[in-house]
Amino acid sequence: MKKVAVFGKPGSGKSTLSKKIASATGIELHALDSILYKENGEEIDRQSYVEAHENILSSEAWIIEGFGPINSLDSFNRRLEKADTLIYIELPYSTTYWLVTKRFLKGLFLKPEGWPDGSSVLKGTLESYKVLKLCPKFWNDGFLQRLEKQSANKSLHVVRSLSELNSFVERNVR
Repeated sequence: MKKVAVFGKPGSGKSTLSKKIASATGIELHALDSILYKENGEEIDRQSYVEAHENILSSEAWIIEGFGPINSLDSFNRRLEKADTLIYIELPYSTTYWLVTKRFLKGLFLKPEGWPDGSSVLKGTLESYKVLKLCPKFWNDGFLQRLEKQSANKSLHVVRSLSELNSFVERNVR
């Protein structure tokens, strides 16, 4: 486990899990939202994002958490190609909707885990709900089948419950 891609639907626990893996392994964590957005919450230009993403991919070890720009599968596919460990968090939709809502409520008092500085929690929550409505078009059985084929020489973990998510590090990180 040297190059780890953690991905899944909004609010699924990617940031929290990635932070635990980074702490257990000492591998540097890169949250894509922190790369994709400026401190005021505005998205950076595409070229700056691509350069930052490529710099991370070319390093010896990394944990990259998130999906990246919604309108570009290139960086996501490149990350899957370069990673040796893929962690797909595939919680039920009812759970992810609840986790997005919970993150919003907690975010009224404390910045959520992995949340970009200066970004509105309300605006991000509404965007998360919008993305969740679109997710079945991408995060589906066809995606999982492509992922399984793509990961022939990689370690693939599909996390399907909160208990699996909460015990992931103790069960899989040595």
